[in-house]
Amino acid sequence: MLCDVCQTKEANVFFTQIVNGQVQKVNLCEECSKQKGVTDPTGFALAELLLGMGTTQEKPEAKVTGILCPVCGFSQAEFKRVGRLGCPHCYEALRSDVETVLGNLHKGTRHTGKIPARAAASAAGNRLEALRRDLAKAIDEEKFEDAVRLRDEINALAPTIAPPPSTAS
Repeated sequence: MLCDVCQTKEANVFFTQIVNGQVQKVNLCEECSKQKGVTDPTGFALAELLLGMGTTQEKPEAKVTGILCPVCGFSQAEFKRVGRLGCPHCYEALRSDVETVLGNLHKGTRHTGKIPARAAASAAGNRLEALRRDLAKAIDEEKFEDAVRLRDEINALAPTIAPPPSTAS
């Protein structure tokens, strides 16, 4: 199969993209794929390749507006177009855009992790037992303000956990 751009060399890089329900396939030789930026770490847009397919002239540079990364020069527009950043410093330079994207994709912009339900219940039970021990100690030491705070904490946590086994005989 020949390269779709130069029509002379054998294609060895293949792309398939679905845009608006239309399947678009591009077959490139190694040289044309490099010229089109397939190996460019800032990204590769198939749609741009298709728009310029078969032309050897360079596109005029678009006027860059907005915030730029001071290290690599990556812009807001490039981030929105490519969906990736140019270097590690872009995260700080384009922070507001990155946070907006992350906020839309995820529940937040900070990873808090997950705990399986059984482990969470066990951890809460352990916490409740520790609070009860601290409450008993505070009462014994007549630290009643601490005891009130601990009681309130226990009351807030207790409804989420099964009651402790009764010790009455």
